[in-house]
Amino acid sequence: MPNKTIYVADDDLPLFQRAQELVGGNLSGAVTTALRRFIELEEGRLEGYDEVVLRVGHNGVRQVRFSGALLGEHRDVNEERMEHVRVYRSRKGKFVMHAQYSNWDEYPQSTNWVKDLTNWRRMLGVGDQDWGDFIFEIVDSLGELKGKIPDKLYERVAQIADRPPVEELDI
Repeated sequence: MPNKTIYVADDDLPLFQRAQELVGGNLSGAVTTALRRFIELEEGRLEGYDEVVLRVGHNGVRQVRFSGALLGEHRDVNEERMEHVRVYRSRKGKFVMHAQYSNWDEYPQSTNWVKDLTNWRRMLGVGDQDWGDFIFEIVDSLGELKGKIPDKLYERVAQIADRPPVEELDI
């Protein structure tokens, strides 16, 4: 097996030492794993994909991560609930639906009404909410999402789904 020498700056030496401790002494394995992850993310970024981290489950207690491009999203706030539905294309060509449904009757309230009143961002649905049901579904084709997402979002996504994530212009 060929040897490669990596020169490490003195300031970076603690980083390499800690990595070696975490992998049980095999620094080469740690470097290889890190390089694989870096190459995967960077090639995806060059193709127009980002690292996406989404909350899943009731109140978003778990998280999932993948490389994807946002194709479209829909938000609605009505008398019953807040809805936020997004559709991504994964780097492997699958479609990912992520929906959050936060019912008003499940709104977490504290016993301190002043605190609830000053938490206007949560009450008005500004920003990402941390309560409700977070649904995550992966499908092979866009047609499988029909009826699972709002019609207008489906139409928007269908118009761009067969296009590359980034269109290169030679202008």
